[in-house]
Amino acid sequence: MTNPELQNKAINTLRFLSADGVQKANSGHPGLPMGAAAMAFTIWTRHLRHNPRNPKWMGRDRFILSGGHGSMLLYSLLHLTGYDLSLEQLQNFRQWGSLTPGHPEYGWTPGVELTTGPLGAGLSSGVGMAIAAAHLAAVFNKPGHELLDSYIYAIVTDGDLMEGVASEAASLAGHLSLGRLIYLYDDNKISIDGSTDLAFTEDRAKRFEAYGWHIQHVADGNDVEAIDAAIKVAKADPRPSLILCRTIIGFGSPNRQGTQKAHGEPLGDDELNAAKDNLGWPKEPRFLIPEDVQVFYRKAVERGRELEADWKMRREAYARLFPELGAEFNRRLIMGKLPEGWEATIPTFPVDPKGMATRAASGKVINAIAAKLPELLGGSADLAPSNNTKIDGLPAFQKDSHAGRNFHFGVREHAMGSILNGMAVYGGLIPYGATFLVFADYMRAAVRLAALSHYPSIFIFTHDSIGLGEDGPTHQPVEHLTSLRLIPNLVVLRPADANETAQAWKVAISRRDGPTVLALTRQNLPTLESPNLVEKGAYVLKDFGKPEIILMASGSEVSLILDAAQKLAEEGKGVRVVSFPSWELFEKQDEAYRESVLPKSIQKRLAVEAGTSLGWERYAKSTISIDRFGASAPAKVIFEKLGFTVENVIAKAKEL
Repeated sequence: MTNPELQNKAINTLRFLSADGVQKANSGHPGLPMGAAAMAFTIWTRHLRHNPRNPKWMGRDRFILSGGHGSMLLYSLLHLTGYDLSLEQLQNFRQWGSLTPGHPEYGWTPGVELTTGPLGAGLSSGVGMAIAAAHLAAVFNKPGHELLDSYIYAIVTDGDLMEGVASEAASLAGHLSLGRLIYLYDDNKISIDGSTDLAFTEDRAKRFEAYGWHIQHVADGNDVEAIDAAIKVAKADPRPSLILCRTIIGFGSPNRQGTQKAHGEPLGDDELNAAKDNLGWPKEPRFLIPEDVQVFYRKAVERGRELEADWKMRREAYARLFPELGAEFNRRLIMGKLPEGWEATIPTFPVDPKGMATRAASGKVINAIAAKLPELLGGSADLAPSNNTKIDGLPAFQKDSHAGRNFHFGVREHAMGSILNGMAVYGGLIPYGATFLVFADYMRAAVRLAALSHYPSIFIFTHDSIGLGEDGPTHQPVEHLTSLRLIPNLVVLRPADANETAQAWKVAISRRDGPTVLALTRQNLPTLESPNLVEKGAYVLKDFGKPEIILMASGSEVSLILDAAQKLAEEGKGVRVVSFPSWELFEKQDEAYRESVLPKSIQKRLAVEAGTSLGWERYAKSTISIDRFGASAPAKVIFEKLGFTVENVIAKAKEL
């Protein structure tokens, strides 16, 4: 039991390190750290298993500050408990190049488990972490040898709970009975506009109870003993837990606590000093850490070292008793390596004028490589038969079958994206999730966060163009490829046939420093004879004579330009056909390679893609594209009406 006086000092240290950081930056959010400090203190000092000297220790619990605007609270905890985050970094909060940006960023600040800030992102990706933990535990744990027993803790806010993605993710978490998910709700009843009574009046407890969550209430969010007791009860319950802690935003600030003024702006020197007087804290120096508080928090270093040392001993014993599983555990969770020879399982497809849809080819690839890649798992947002994502012969991940590798995300695209991110960052898994390309709009925020945070999530988007056909413009993506290509660090692959699809999967699985999009067709495409250099982003598919014209395309339009090039060649034209599955990969190639594919000496260039023209101007003089919405009709008719015909390609090429 912590001495009450020391405990109070330790909590106030969190409050005022945070408030001082915001004040020095003249920017930020002091209200959440001041109001939620006792909750964070309780989690970090009484429950969280972690090792500040090894933030990537696989046996650790995870902590998520879903209300990422309160980032100074997390940075204060990381510094105090001994992570590689200096006091100087706290003093440089929100400044250029510091390790303490305005919202936490995974991979940037040691100890940050998730990028949070967009509200709901942490809450929903935490569900993905809990899924990963449950799956890996089901695969590796043995009675008496439970190496993987992580809890996922989070502090969530009113804003998180308001976001639609939270409802999607919470619904699935309850259905799956993810019992190691423990969220403390900073129930301060204040948002930026003012009281939550303005727009958020439902009974949150009953809502989450209806989702299948275990619910508890803590009347005073500063009552450490009550919070501690609630967490202990939550750990014993098989359901995900939401603990509603009634807090006061900006606690201690005499003139701002409990109001929106405490939320998103510095307190100001006078009010900050008044808050310190109010809570018995010295006005100076700023960023004060009392020596006994420092000693208390730094006990986490030795405790973490002991926890990891004990875990390593247990892992060594596990490896002796279960050598095959031990080797697999080491490969996936310690080394993070792909299995030797997995590429040999990638199928090749014979040249076939009839071919198959690239979505169908993708399904064949998944099933061909799944046995060699046990970490590969995923599913669809209620579209598995259309997206071809099922791994045949394996069970679904459900509350009574956590070892399952097929996922039913339900019609929850945004949550699916966020959950994939949580699964990907947890470690030991290669998760994928699928829907139609047009619904990428619903999950764009998750895709963007994956790219920003370098999560290796794989997003499968089928029905990638007007080739969708009769469902019409509401379901026909037009601007989506361009929109996704705008996201830094996202690799977008639109393969031209079954073999390019197989190689696109190789790229996606091999790529561990960011997310990948596979854009796949509904309609059949011929399987082409090709060198299939997908990893280069673009390559010469075929030269007809000495090139004077370059035709380039991605996806379903590659076979179209190949047919047009053949006819142009019969008329005596020299034509180069370039398959262009990925702009991003092509731009990563050296200048010599790019010049070999698209020589500057050949300026007669036509790009053909069933999407918007924006961006192709960097490669081509002219385009056949779609800068309008589609239409409801059979796919063949739509392609003809919008100019995707051999005759139109020939005519446009002759105009160059």
